Amino acid sequence: MGLKDSCQEVASSRPLFLTIYATVIAGIVLSSFYVFSAVFSANKASPDSTSWLSSPSSLSYVDSHSGQAFNSSLATTVGAAAPAPSSQHGDALANSMWVPPKSSKMPSLKTFRLTKELVEQRVKDNVIIVTFGNYAFMDFILSWVKHLTDLNVYNLLVGAMDTKLLEALYWKGIPVFDMGSHMSTVDVGWGSPTFHKMGREKVILIDAILPFGYELLMCDTDMVWLKNPLPYLARYPEADVLTSSDQVVPTVVDDRLDIWQQVGAAYNIGIFHWRPTESAKKLAKEWKDMLLADEKIWDQNGFNDIVRRQLGPSVDGDDGLVYAFDGSLKLGVLPASIFCSGHTYFVQAMYQQLRLQPYAVHTTFQYAGTEGKRHRLREAMVFYDPPEYYDAPGGFLSFKPSIPKSLLLDGDHTIDTHFTLINYQMKQIRTALAISLVLNRTLIMPPLWCRLDRLWFPHPGFLEGSMTRLPFICPLDHVFEVNVMLKEMPEDEFGPGINIREYSLLDNPSMPKQVKESWLDVKLCQGGTKDCQVTNSTSSPGMIRLPKRSNEETLKTAFSSFKDIKVIQFSSMQDAFEGFTDQVRIHLYSPFCLAIVVSFATFYSLPDAVA
Repeated sequence: MGLKDSCQEVASSRPLFLTIYATVIAGIVLSSFYVFSAVFSANKASPDSTSWLSSPSSLSYVDSHSGQAFNSSLATTVGAAAPAPSSQHGDALANSMWVPPKSSKMPSLKTFRLTKELVEQRVKDNVIIVTFGNYAFMDFILSWVKHLTDLNVYNLLVGAMDTKLLEALYWKGIPVFDMGSHMSTVDVGWGSPTFHKMGREKVILIDAILPFGYELLMCDTDMVWLKNPLPYLARYPEADVLTSSDQVVPTVVDDRLDIWQQVGAAYNIGIFHWRPTESAKKLAKEWKDMLLADEKIWDQNGFNDIVRRQLGPSVDGDDGLVYAFDGSLKLGVLPASIFCSGHTYFVQAMYQQLRLQPYAVHTTFQYAGTEGKRHRLREAMVFYDPPEYYDAPGGFLSFKPSIPKSLLLDGDHTIDTHFTLINYQMKQIRTALAISLVLNRTLIMPPLWCRLDRLWFPHPGFLEGSMTRLPFICPLDHVFEVNVMLKEMPEDEFGPGINIREYSLLDNPSMPKQVKESWLDVKLCQGGTKDCQVTNSTSSPGMIRLPKRSNEETLKTAFSSFKDIKVIQFSSMQDAFEGFTDQVRIHLYSPFCLAIVVSFATFYSLPDAVA
């Protein structure tokens, strides 16, 4: 019915109906005006606000053991669970991401307090995804966010443990809240007191968010999402908690939950999903109280102790859930093949062997601190770096490693055959490092082959029952101390630093075309023979021939005309470099090489029966 017809009908109606019609029409007009105003104001928000910030609100809570307020400003507004916002605001969430604020003024810190209203701004389908960290993990957090937004997942929040991170994320248009931790902005290192403080902040955060009534997917920053996990988690609506684990032996060969009876490894709290059930909230509170009462308890150990207090029986049905904790909490263990640890992903490549698509990778089971985690993600080409990372000053140097088949495959996989293979590759890398130093180029490390796994406890060379295939391309931190290689050291003691990149750099889609196309191949030849003379011009397009066992001066002469070439690739490093002519360089280079190479004996202490 048109508006004109409506008015005519009203005019011919009794006064009572005239009043009713007038009221209805006025309501429609006012509602329309309100809707258009809301849309308009959302697009024309004041420069000091963003779509994911809420007004400040706080509620302190008290440590039940000491009776004193706990010193954390994870200030929350706790109330009854609100109805889940509809998923139709997904576009609004997407539009609010990666959009820098228009204002040049930073809002007050109290604007960023964690509140129910703030979380509600980001929730979709009643789920919020959260990570947290300090400024030292800024690049990890950006990678974490970028992976999710590339998967069209925008219902996320980042907790900032220091003001520097909070401000940096705010200016990048990333939804952030203040955890009030007053954390150091530097990397605190695994196992340090500050590291354990960070773990407690996680538990406090979980305990604070669950009363809001939303599902919480809690993540560490040293992991990345490779596939949208939300549809998978929704397959188990009865689960109170779904947790990842350190399991290295597969219990299933498809994408079902791991068989809980066969999971002997620790539950890993780097990836776990919580539903706001009474059992889950009870678990979070008891876990928090345990950690605040005893600072010596590691958060993950505490979680395992509490959850495993009662384990079993299975929940009715065939979904893999188990009763745990207090006998009423329903727990599921995410399959380690697709919610991967650093071992099942980087060493076993379990998902590849089972023909599965991984959802996530967590950089556990590695040996070089934060730098080692970053390097592993770069090797897998799942870490987001700025463009300048792919165009290093001075250009890159790479080489094709040469490994005889016998060193890889002949004989049993023993300490002797493993180290023979490793040493053969290290000699080539040592030569490449020296040439990189001479030419002032960044070395692209080659892929490394190992015949034994590396672990921090005695082992027979591989984990029995795992899907580790020997030999395998092993992460760089299995052989080198990556954190030492990348650390700035006194030049007068260790010599000039030599920058490195991961072996997969040239295959990374982020590698600029102009860099990859600026290429020079170097073919080694026997000095003194025909067509094997030192020259700084190409013998054929994009290729030069270089005499074997060239010295420092020969290299400088040969490559003096190619300083603008981005990538120089040697056909081999066997006998490519005779050595330094400068005794000072020799003195400096030797301790540098010693500093970067790991002491193998420490990490390959096999049981006597095996050794």
